[in-house]
Amino acid sequence: MSVPLYQAKAELFRTLGHPVRIRVLELLQDGPKPVRDLLAVIDVEASNLSQQLAVLRRAGMVASHRDGPLVMYSLSTPDVADLLAAGRRILGAVLTDRDALLDELRADSVPAAGSAPAASGETGSRPGAGR
Repeated sequence: MSVPLYQAKAELFRTLGHPVRIRVLELLQDGPKPVRDLLAVIDVEASNLSQQLAVLRRAGMVASHRDGPLVMYSLSTPDVADLLAAGRRILGAVLTDRDALLDELRADSVPAAGSAPAASGETGSRPGAGR
């Protein structure tokens, strides 16, 4: 019995749900790298990096091979880099939308014409407080 496509997609996105795995994939976009180079850039213990690489390997997102004494890792397909680029674009659009919403909220909080803005230090005080 095969897994439904939506379930397979959910598993793919769960695989991407760890910052170390995302960082590894970002670094591998420039080409294959040995584990030691990944360790030099990613601030984690070697055992943690090994675990995260194993997850990426099992998910088919990275491939590994030996080059003499070095274990080299690479993206399994250029589509992984495309997915990361799409994630960056989506995040940029979401953050832009949030910035636009924040600007709109700030514009709406400008005092109405004829009302005086609250003096510094009076924010949140009750009328007549301190009298």
